[in-house]
Amino acid sequence: MHEDRADPLPVDRGDRDRRAGRLVVEAYSDRADEYAQVLGSMHAVHPADRSLVESWADGVTGTVLDAGCGPGHWTAHLAGRRHPVVGLDSVPRFVELARAAAPDVDFRVGSFETTGLPGDSIGGVLSWYSLVHHAPDRVPGALAEFRRVLVPGGGLLVGFFAGEALEPFDHAVTTAHRWPVAQMADVLERAGFMVVDVQQRTDPGMRPHAAVSAVSR
Repeated sequence: MHEDRADPLPVDRGDRDRRAGRLVVEAYSDRADEYAQVLGSMHAVHPADRSLVESWADGVTGTVLDAGCGPGHWTAHLAGRRHPVVGLDSVPRFVELARAAAPDVDFRVGSFETTGLPGDSIGGVLSWYSLVHHAPDRVPGALAEFRRVLVPGGGLLVGFFAGEALEPFDHAVTTAHRWPVAQMADVLERAGFMVVDVQQRTDPGMRPHAAVSAVSR
């Protein structure tokens, strides 16, 4: 016997994205102090990553936005290298810890989609593993905001977990995604960036890593 069923309610994508963002904030808020203790210093950074980010930042003219700054170690490190820099994170506890560790550095609470920064005000955006918890269909929204705040020709450096397929995996804090390098590059190009460099690294017993450098068009 056929059973009549009402059409499913339409999905409000904006509401879904806000819920997803809140879940990530809650997950990191619960472990912010632990994360800062284990990973919140430059001593925990791989030497190759440190060299790459430093070299990229040295080529930026103007302010660097550390998008997803966490406890602020990268932001403070770049400030110590005389780069004007702003650290942004959606987790208030991370920003609190960052301000305590580096009180002279500008740290702010905000999301990637609504940074609160003026357009054409940033010389470079560092997104170092900060998009990995975004569902793939949310990434373009963050990239659009990055492009909005960047000056024309401004730089973007995205670090992420690499993989042969775009797929979620069980990260220690909350669900993250692996990206094929070519697919990440394509998303950047579609968002109005030109890819200028790709770096990949695989260490024994560790997840493959990748970084894509691009400039806004």
